[in-house]
Amino acid sequence: MSIALRFAARSNLGLGSKTRNEDSAYASPDMLVLADGMGGHAAGDTASSTVVAELMALDGESWGADEAANQLRAAVLRANDRLREQMDADVETEGMGTTLIAFLRSGNNLAMANIGDSRAYLVRDGVFSQLTKDHSFVQALLDEGRITAEEAEHHPQRSMVTRVLTGREDDQPDISLREARLGDRYLICSDGLSDYVAHSTIEGIVTSQGTPGDIADRLIEIAIKASTRDNVTVVVADVIDGNERTSTTPQIVGAAADRAIGREFDDTQEQPQAPRSPAEKAAALQRETSAPTPVEQPYDDYEDGDTQGMPQLAEEKPSRGKWRWFALGIVLVAMLVAAGLLAYNWTQNQYFVGQKSGKVAIFKGVPQDLGPISLSGVDQSTDINVADLPSFYRDKVNDTMTAKSKSDATRVVADLRAQIERCKLDTTGSNCAS
Repeated sequence: MSIALRFAARSNLGLGSKTRNEDSAYASPDMLVLADGMGGHAAGDTASSTVVAELMALDGESWGADEAANQLRAAVLRANDRLREQMDADVETEGMGTTLIAFLRSGNNLAMANIGDSRAYLVRDGVFSQLTKDHSFVQALLDEGRITAEEAEHHPQRSMVTRVLTGREDDQPDISLREARLGDRYLICSDGLSDYVAHSTIEGIVTSQGTPGDIADRLIEIAIKASTRDNVTVVVADVIDGNERTSTTPQIVGAAADRAIGREFDDTQEQPQAPRSPAEKAAALQRETSAPTPVEQPYDDYEDGDTQGMPQLAEEKPSRGKWRWFALGIVLVAMLVAAGLLAYNWTQNQYFVGQKSGKVAIFKGVPQDLGPISLSGVDQSTDINVADLPSFYRDKVNDTMTAKSKSDATRVVADLRAQIERCKLDTTGSNCAS
């Protein structure tokens, strides 16, 4: 008996400051793909859509089980090469990258590719399990027993990935092959869901009754209620009898739907939807109000004698109650000064990790200046050379790493020191490229 996937893909901008979706996803009866782009202004949306476009080319072909795994690996490496080509051609995209989760059906098997911290989950016989292991800083701490699973869910550095597709030769995905069974349910998602919604909550939704579309909608909804600050994308698929498939038309969502690779799927592309929940409405309103205010048409643009639509000038009125306004002004100035002092005192209770004269250091304050006034200073120096850190962590330190407290900052420094030691013992150099 042949199998197929009954699927649904959903993506949402999230409630953060991002004005564009950097996630991309593709779903069909034989293939599921999700990529979470990164790089911000360095074109994370380009990275995710480029990789999804390359993998889509595998869909519709018939492969043996082992061949499917080999083809999937080859496609991921080709996609990674394309990232390098794009960065070489356009300097503004330098530094972009993307995570990737992909399933390719071969008979009753699924070949899986994984790199980064996007996740794949499986529900089989009512049991919910995570199929992938994050390639992340926090996962390394978890593997070494330095933190618990509960601490990992809320760790401040949980978004720091150690392996993603960045166009480098050593960007290698994990490839595996697994049997698919009737009744299985698969979920792949970006960290806009897994970083903001508890594992138990995700489990409760995915194991509940409903179509893949129902489950996907509920996952997006719960991520928004959890105030996700990142783009959130999910793909849900049920394994069904191949003779029961109801739709063979692929779905494409997120950044990929906004780019040229989605034009052939115009009838199924995800279209922008009006915000539904209060949180979504508020986020949309914030983005709209942050847009530049239209400039009023100057009077010179109106023809002589044509006053229709011309802004009206208010008549000048005598000043009244000037002393009242003067007193109010003094009060407002005093309030602003007090607020400024409180804000400054707050900054001096904050900590972050950065670099000073080429060395890793713990700073007290915030990494900003207020005119000529610096809002931070070195609280503790270390002997760690920033140049000795792997490139990923070196960039993080140069950009500064926030900490919840001085003890948390001290733990970050210890983790950086441990990362250098791990790299000295890593003979492959896969995670320690300089």
